[in-house]
Amino acid sequence: MSINLVKGQKIDLTKGRSGLTKLTVGLGWDPIETKSRGLFGMKKAKADIDCDASALMLNEHDKLAKKGNLVCFYNLRSECGSVEHSGDNRTGEGDGDDEQIAIDLSRIPADVHKVLVVVNIYQAEQRKQDFGMIASAYIRVANAQSGEELVRFNLTDNYSGMTALITGEIYRNGSEWKFNAIGQGKQAAHVDILANQYV
Repeated sequence: MSINLVKGQKIDLTKGRSGLTKLTVGLGWDPIETKSRGLFGMKKAKADIDCDASALMLNEHDKLAKKGNLVCFYNLRSECGSVEHSGDNRTGEGDGDDEQIAIDLSRIPADVHKVLVVVNIYQAEQRKQDFGMIASAYIRVANAQSGEELVRFNLTDNYSGMTALITGEIYRNGSEWKFNAIGQGKQAAHVDILANQYV
């Protein structure tokens, strides 16, 4: 049974689930619908927004120790093979996850303490777009083997003016792994700008 979290809540993912090593982190969003007056009455439209999910594999000092620990639209797999991106979805159209990140906990190197999951808007500055133009954003974590959703966090804050979102993190807690619902907006028009904050 999936647990819905609120901002700041933490939950054990692996405690009591000894065989759980493979996770699917799903991220979803929809552009808000805008109304404009057209020649034949009111017209509804959705902005053309390209959101990009990424994962930063950080050490115990919250640092991105090497470039290969950034998994994103241009680097779909970590050097160690423990974190893999599903590929870029440029529209956010349709139901369900827009992008997914697969995580194999058993293959994460010992020097990686957490996997931080973030979302940026591609070309946010050029297109004058921000997360105030996004609705229904969420992050969820599922058991990759069974498909069972373990936890979901709906990002409901007002993120107007923000070009990046820190959605949540999967982190070590002794021999277990936990999830932390963060939901923090940031100014970082590209994932590289955000990643540089952790170097």
